[in-house]
Formats: sequence, C-alpha cells, structure tokens
Amino acid sequence: MSSVSRRAGLPARIVMLATLAIYGVPGLFMVMTSLRTNSEVYAKAFDFHFRPTLKAYQAVGDYDVTAAVWSSVRITGLTTLLVLALGVPAAYALARMVGRLRSVGLASLILLQLLPASTLVIPLYQVLRSLGLLGSVQGVIFACTAYYLPFAVILLRPFFLGVPVDIENAALIDGASRARIFWQIVLPLARNGVVTVGVLVAMIVWGDFLFALTLLVNPSDYPLSTLLAQQVSDFGINWPRLMALAIVAAAPIVALFLAMERRLSAGLSVGGVK
Repeated sequence: MSSVSRRAGLPARIVMLATLAIYGVPGLFMVMTSLRTNSEVYAKAFDFHFRPTLKAYQAVGDYDVTAAVWSSVRITGLTTLLVLALGVPAAYALARMVGRLRSVGLASLILLQLLPASTLVIPLYQVLRSLGLLGSVQGVIFACTAYYLPFAVILLRPFFLGVPVDIENAALIDGASRARIFWQIVLPLARNGVVTVGVLVAMIVWGDFLFALTLLVNPSDYPLSTLLAQQVSDFGINWPRLMALAIVAAAPIVALFLAMERRLSAGLSVGGVK
C-alpha cells in the first residue's frame, strides 16, 4: 500500500518541483542581481562567484520609498475593504438567486471580468474628472474597486453556496431577521472565503500599475509598482537597483501570503469544490 501511495504522489511531487524551479530560480537570480554592481551584472550575469554588496539597497534609499510604500498601503488596504464591503453582500445575494436572474447576474459579472483594464482607463478617467477625483489616491482606489469588484463577487459566491439554506430557514422560523441571519450565521460560516478573497484582492491591487500610472499626476503619490516602472529608461537600466527595489516591494505581500497561508489553503479548497 505504501508503494502505491508513493507512486500516486509522484506526479504531485514532480509538479511541485517544477513549480518551485519556475518561480524559485528567477527569485534566486533577482536576489543575486541585487547584491552585485551593475558592471558585474552586464559582464557575468550567471556567475555565482561574486562579492556581495549592499550598494543597490543603499541606492534605493535615494528615492522616497516611504511615501511610495504608504501610497501602496493606502490603495491596497482601502480598495480591499471597499471590494469586500460591496462584494460580500452582492455574492451572498447572487448565491441565493434562482432561475434566469441568477444566470443573467453571473453572466454579467463574467463579462465584466473579461474586459481588459486598458479598455476602462478612458471611461474611468472621464468619470473621476467629473467627480473631481482625478490625480488623487482616492480616484485610484475607486477605479481599482470598480475593476476588481466583479472578480471578488465571482470568487465569493461559491463560499456562500456552501452555507446550507436549511440553517437560514431554521433561523427564520425562530424569528431571526434576514440581516441578523447574514451577520451572525452566514458570514461567520463563510469567513475563510472572505479572508481568502480579501488576501487575493490585496495581492493583485498591490501590484497594480495601469490605474496608478494613468490616474495619478503627482509623483509623490506614486505607489511602489509605478516607482518600479520608472527604473526603466532610455538611458539604460540599473539592474541591481531595480532588483533591490523589487525585493523591497515584494516583501510585504510575501509576508502577507505566508501569514495567511493556512486560511488561503482552506478557502481555496472550499472554493474549488464548489
């Protein structure tokens, strides 16, 4: 039985090792590049024998990284809260819909999710200009919320489908209101899904580049994603500084993923089943 189990688990191990190589090797070279000088990178990019230096990380301090980090935190945090505040009740309503209304609602969300972000930049630009929010961090937050809300609702719906309707019916018979049933019964049962979707939205918004670049005017409001893009210019690329800044930008989101890994695994397994 043990040999059969080992043979059954072999494909999973192969996939795991392949995934580790696909993501781990570029990560290793990113760290190595950040610890070199620019001349060493161009001379011997794949040489493992070099003297590490922290000059690239010291050069990162020349930028106003604190302002960029704070801008990224504001955009990511407030967008995630808004997406969950709107997406959780919308997903619950969609999960309890029946018939043609459910099909139309789900199809509409899928179509909205399929729209590329680039097609929404001009309409959002005009809407934010009319609201007086163009060039502000608040405008980027609203734009990101509008774009990622369908994605969140689609992901949240299976978690609410996993909550038995019989529990709600029993609470209704006992005299509980719909609002009380949602807040005290349904939402606690679906909390893993809410946390999972919240973390996924935060990870995506943290790396958002298009809305911040097109809707912000003041460079002091730029998040880390836009600051990274500024490292590429017509005069060349300082690869160690770029990689060092990329590691600084990726560190918070990697820490968030590691902290929420168990909840993410539990939540994604439930969502995958439904």
